[in-house]
Amino acid sequence: MDGIDSVSIIDHEAIVQRKGIDGITVKITSVSACSGCHAESSCVLSGSEEKVIEIPGNYDLGPGDRVIVTMKQSSGYDAVLLAYFVPFIIVTALLVLLISVGITELVSGLVAISSLVPYYALLFLFRKRISRRFNFTLKV
Repeated sequence: MDGIDSVSIIDHEAIVQRKGIDGITVKITSVSACSGCHAESSCVLSGSEEKVIEIPGNYDLGPGDRVIVTMKQSSGYDAVLLAYFVPFIIVTALLVLLISVGITELVSGLVAISSLVPYYALLFLFRKRISRRFNFTLKV
């Protein structure tokens, strides 16, 4: 690929909020694709979402500085896998299993949906370990 890294990178513009001893905190504002539309103010689909991310490291930056936050695209796929795909598989498999053994649909559905509580609790308990898989870096 002519010396280009074959790993796809996701870039987002961000603004430094604060600098700490072991890293910085940045704010990313995601704007919807229709933000330039003339009907944006009256549309329920438009809007923006702010995300605050802590990035470890020692940077010579201060609050208000504009930076580019980068992340490997594969990390984004891992996040989608953990947040959406695995829970979908858990709910679907449990629902099919419970219905196939003769449990009513209502109870099967409630148990299948309830199974997400321990799954997300496990994700919460292991959040520090999981967060090591998602490496954010900065381009100044």
